[in-house]
Amino acid sequence: MMDIFDIYLLEAIVNGILLGGLLALLALGLNLIFGVIDVTWICYAELVMIGMYGMYYMVQYFGLSYFIAAPLTILLVAALGALLHLLVIAPLLSAPPINQLLATGGVLFVLQSFATVAFGIDFRNLGIRLPVLQFADMHFSYARLLAFAAALIGMVLVYLFMKRTYVGTAIRAIAQDRQIMALMGVDTRRIYIITSALGGALAGLASCLLVLQYDIHPFVGLSFGPITFLVCVLGGLGNFVGGFVAAFVFAEIISVGGLFSDLEWGYVLAFAFFIVMMFIRPAGLLARRS
Repeated sequence: MMDIFDIYLLEAIVNGILLGGLLALLALGLNLIFGVIDVTWICYAELVMIGMYGMYYMVQYFGLSYFIAAPLTILLVAALGALLHLLVIAPLLSAPPINQLLATGGVLFVLQSFATVAFGIDFRNLGIRLPVLQFADMHFSYARLLAFAAALIGMVLVYLFMKRTYVGTAIRAIAQDRQIMALMGVDTRRIYIITSALGGALAGLASCLLVLQYDIHPFVGLSFGPITFLVCVLGGLGNFVGGFVAAFVFAEIISVGGLFSDLEWGYVLAFAFFIVMMFIRPAGLLARRS
């Protein structure tokens, strides 16, 4: 009996690691935008939802293969991210934070309503069924394995972009001190647009991975949007390393907690852990120190 329990526990831990990779990818995009522009996109999950619909229509209606539709979807959501900045965020950069939150919250409802009117409330799926990997009485979804690998590659590429390119260096510099970089002649408006497009591209990549695991409907963002925001807050908003650590902590609590009861109880434990940590470390696990 103990051997079986150990196998189930190991399976839950591995599944938690796989889930953590996807949560870390979502948190990376949101933290990137907050760290550079100092605005939290409450509507970030809805950009992912639009990307999932984009994947669905490209594959099901236009007959594109998954691997052709994926980069097109990433470009589409990247363009949406840049457009969101130009139309909504840029005019509010000097406004109080509550106004910015309300504006992106308004975009959330606009995108949900648009998807409801344009696509209906029917649940759709891509129609791609990936097999399940069985190893030593443990079972792992190929979709989750693929998502973890792609998320890891995406995060490494973003890291290299931030470390090895001029634009990436400018993004990191602005994240540290916006006023000084503007005085040094850096075009902050251009960097903001690039950052928003990059954040949108990460949302597009996430949509390409989530579409293999979730049905598509206008409110699918509620399945992972709140948990992504809590991951970012727990890690310290704008803190990339903190978000990465918090993503795996959350994922392990959800996965291992769900082992002893229903998966919903795993989420309850994760939310309870978040509340407790907000009393202990209100600025986040690895919050940036001033």
